[in-house]
Amino acid sequence: MRKLVCFGDSITARNEGMPQPMLTTKLATRLQGFEIVNAGVSGDNTCDALARIEEDVIHHQPDFVTVLFGANDAAFHKMIDLETYQSNLNKITDLLKSHKTVLISPSPVDETVQFARNNETLNQYALAVKRVAEGTGSYFIDFFNEMISLENYQLKLKGIMNDGLHFGEEGYDFLVGLIERKINEIEGAIK
Repeated sequence: MRKLVCFGDSITARNEGMPQPMLTTKLATRLQGFEIVNAGVSGDNTCDALARIEEDVIHHQPDFVTVLFGANDAAFHKMIDLETYQSNLNKITDLLKSHKTVLISPSPVDETVQFARNNETLNQYALAVKRVAEGTGSYFIDFFNEMISLENYQLKLKGIMNDGLHFGEEGYDFLVGLIERKINEIEGAIK
């Protein structure tokens, strides 16, 4: 049984009405042959991630790790500048090893209800994730552009909180589909 750790912030950690975190619950039903571990902590940014990566991720000896941070790094009230964000992602990838790392760009927000973040800034952070993936040779999911290119993408961002950031089941189904496709692609290339 292979092991996938989902490392991130509230997008990774949220239950959204389920008994367990929605992301990893849904992934467990879609990725056969994988033990899925949730290592999401609400409010975390990449500095927090580095502080807990050993205990929360490496300790599990994962085969793959999804890394989804940026919503808090890009928030106006607690911003981690782009250079530090990119440097932190490089350190995270270095610790995890690039062949095990699936970097995921932060999702867009619905700017009509989300006031602590905007899509112009989040796009810059998404581009930083892409640069780290290209520079380290790790895997990359362009969640930001995949989602924002959808017609009425804001509907996927409606969750229990309806704050334009924390999405509900439709948003998780979309993210789970992207992760499932990427893991299957990686597994296919390894065989």
